[in-house]
Amino acid sequence: MGKGEKSSPSCFGYPISIFFIVVNEFCERFSYYGMRAVLVLYFKYFLQWDNNLATVIYHTFVAVCYLTPILGAIIADSWLGKFKTIIYLSVVYAVGQVVMSVSAIHDLTDGNRDGTPDNITVHVVLSMLGLILIAFGTGGIKPCVAAFGGDQFEESQDKQRSRFFSIFYLSINAGSLLSTIITPILRGQECGIHSQQKCYPLAFGVPAALMAVALVVFVVGSGMYKKVSPQGNIMVKVFKCISFAISNRFRNRSRSTPKREHWMDWAKEKYDDLLIAQIKMVVKVLFLYIPLPMFWALFDQQGSRWTLQATTMDGNFGALQIQPDQMQTINAILILVLVPIVDVVVYPLIKKCKLNFTPLKRMTVGMFFAAMAFVAAALVQLSIDKTLPTFPTSTQIQVKVINLGTQNLTVSFRETQTPTQAPSFMFVDPLQAGDYKTLQLSSEMDVGYGNGTKPLSFANLLGEHRYTYIISNQNGLSTNWAEDVTSKPEQGGNAIRFINNLHERINITVGETSIGDISPFSFSNYTMQNLGIKQINVITEIGNSCSVDSIKFGFGSSYTIIINECTQSTTLKYIEDIQPNTIHMALQIPQYFLITIGEVVFSVTGLEFSYSQAPSNMKSVLQAGWLLTVAVGNIIVLIVAGAAGLGEQWAEYVLFAALLVAVCIIFAVMAYFYTYVDPAEIEAQFDSDGKKKKEKEKEALGYEIGDGPQSQTKM
Repeated sequence: MGKGEKSSPSCFGYPISIFFIVVNEFCERFSYYGMRAVLVLYFKYFLQWDNNLATVIYHTFVAVCYLTPILGAIIADSWLGKFKTIIYLSVVYAVGQVVMSVSAIHDLTDGNRDGTPDNITVHVVLSMLGLILIAFGTGGIKPCVAAFGGDQFEESQDKQRSRFFSIFYLSINAGSLLSTIITPILRGQECGIHSQQKCYPLAFGVPAALMAVALVVFVVGSGMYKKVSPQGNIMVKVFKCISFAISNRFRNRSRSTPKREHWMDWAKEKYDDLLIAQIKMVVKVLFLYIPLPMFWALFDQQGSRWTLQATTMDGNFGALQIQPDQMQTINAILILVLVPIVDVVVYPLIKKCKLNFTPLKRMTVGMFFAAMAFVAAALVQLSIDKTLPTFPTSTQIQVKVINLGTQNLTVSFRETQTPTQAPSFMFVDPLQAGDYKTLQLSSEMDVGYGNGTKPLSFANLLGEHRYTYIISNQNGLSTNWAEDVTSKPEQGGNAIRFINNLHERINITVGETSIGDISPFSFSNYTMQNLGIKQINVITEIGNSCSVDSIKFGFGSSYTIIINECTQSTTLKYIEDIQPNTIHMALQIPQYFLITIGEVVFSVTGLEFSYSQAPSNMKSVLQAGWLLTVAVGNIIVLIVAGAAGLGEQWAEYVLFAALLVAVCIIFAVMAYFYTYVDPAEIEAQFDSDGKKKKEKEKEALGYEIGDGPQSQTKM
């Protein structure tokens, strides 16, 4: 046992210290995933960023979180050791979470108390500072915690160590599961000092509290840990040794120079054999890592592309009403179910069948499952696309006419020169589909009742927009228009607005939402309503009132509701501008199931493989290399999605699946030629000076034989 190490108390063959490590990881992952679950919504709705900027910053943050493990590995292996690195960077992490929570307090700069920050720059600066601290904190401790847990086991506890990595991964997903459920609920609450707004401070504050708990739990277990002391600036040594080997080989590139068995052997003139042997082991594994980012490029799209896909689907599960951003919890739920099944049932069964299912073969299978998940996502997307509305291009508009008159209306679009009849919406069924006509910007329209006609020009309207015209003959030929929504309502909401077809001003309330006053023959603004039946209350200018239940709103729809009367038998007239989502979110379950199987056999195996193949003093370095593949994967998402320029989302899914299948084949070939090693066995071949023992014996033997004749001569 090395310097700085001590035996840890055990229970049922497992060190007690791993309990604190697993609880710490659970709390830390709750903190990270809880904050990340609402991060894009915070960017979009609080900081008022558009979709593109919010997505770019989100993926950049995730990439940095997985780049900083290199820094954490350097600090742990060469300076502070894993234990102190986890402690210090956890403090940085917790401070970052607190800063994020403070940045989301709208009252901080809301001087006029209207619910909107007056100085958004302050909130942006605080947010970026908080995210930087979080990225350095979570990234810095990532390579240390798993490796520190592995350090708690003795060399003879390979089975327990392997089981620990499965439990460790379960704790990650348990924290992820709970936080992904809880923090969106917290965000949906309303809070504030002067005005009530969505409670982002609470959504960020609870993860901050969990990070503080993680730190306290880890410190409490301090006396039980086996702490391996740092063994010098190993990262710098590695880089210097590799650089010297490359430069020395370049200097000796002459054909007359004898070849060496391995390119790292060109460093023997300056570095000891043990370090070179250790670097050879690390380089072999890092070479295998090259194809791995493609897996993470697909896996991390659960929080972006798949969530956006869910916004166009129906989330009504009977008693449960699932929001699009909550579908990610399926992954964590399946992890909790599949990890023990795979670990206790599947792998032993494969072993009994005498199949050599090596770690690298498992990872290959995992990549294939992830590719199939995206094929499933593409099939779901094709079904969704059939139900989505077609919106106008930059040179087009879409126009819909609502006849509020007492007789049929004649509508003639000059572009088509085909007159059509528009029935009065005073007498139609309660629910009608409003059909849009797609026209060029230069188009014109003639409308009329009987012999009275009126021309309408669209010259001042904007391309890529939808418009609704209301036309009446009750006080002469009257027209009015309003701009419609031109995208599916987000997060499964429903955009509704009202048309006042009475001769007096009315005031409308939907549930607890006040729409305000609407003038006669006018539109209200849109209001967003969630799933379900809403009570609509109308009060007229002269004091009449009526109340009626709405239709049951689904997910992602848009309605224009006409108020023709206000009596106890009031019937509302609904015009469906955008139909609700009809493809059920349950259809996403197969793709989540496939990618979760892929994650179980890929990620859990990868963690264990990285630890088992790492030299004793470079375990955090290799863990950092493993996490670096996640960062590169997030960058690949931005590059491929941007460079491909595919107009159809299903085609992008197929592209990612095809890329991963190609990478999977490459990785399988690389894995075939990989030779598993036992780092401890290799390191045992060297003495304390880093010299290979057999070579040293040969040198000593050669010296004695050479000295023999000389001694005899002197005698």
